[in-house]
Amino acid sequence: MSDKNALVPSQEKGGALELGGDSQDFVTANIGKQLFGIPVLTVQDVLGPQRITRIPLSPPEVAGSLNLRGRIVTAIDVRKRLGLRDREDDDPGMSIVVDQGGELYSLMVDQVGEVLSVPKKAFEQNPATLDPRWREFSDGIFRLDKKLLVILDVARLLDFTSSIKQAG
Repeated sequence: MSDKNALVPSQEKGGALELGGDSQDFVTANIGKQLFGIPVLTVQDVLGPQRITRIPLSPPEVAGSLNLRGRIVTAIDVRKRLGLRDREDDDPGMSIVVDQGGELYSLMVDQVGEVLSVPKKAFEQNPATLDPRWREFSDGIFRLDKKLLVILDVARLLDFTSSIKQAG
C-alpha cells in the first residue's frame, strides 16, 4: 500500500528544494519591480532593518557586516550586485540570510515575499532578453501568472573572484 503523501528524502540540486515531487520551493524577494527566488534550502533567516558596519576596502556590493546572535554576517547589497540603482526612498529594506560554504551572508533586498512552490516543469532557461548582468547570477526563470520569477544562483551571486578579475 503506497501513500502518495509520504515524505520522500529531499535531494539538493542547484540549491533548490526537491522532495521527489513535482515542485521546487523558493523564498521570494522583490528588488525594484522584479521578483526573485532564492532556493529555500539555502535560507537561514529573514531579517528586518539591521545596523550595518562598513568594511574598509571591500567591493562596492559589500554593504558591510552585522552581528546576528553573536556571528559576524557579511551584508551584500543585491541591488548593486545586479547593477541596479540605489533605492530612492529611505526604506531600509529587509535581508535574507543564506549559508554559503559555512559562512553566513545577508542578502539585502527591498522586500521579502513568501515561500513559493512552483512546478518543476515550468522551469525555463534564462531568456536571451534577460539583462546580461542578471543572467550571470541566474539559474533560470519561472513564468508566473503576471510576473517573471528569476531564480538567483546564490553561489555565483557571492563569488566576487570574477568581479575582481574583470576590474583588475
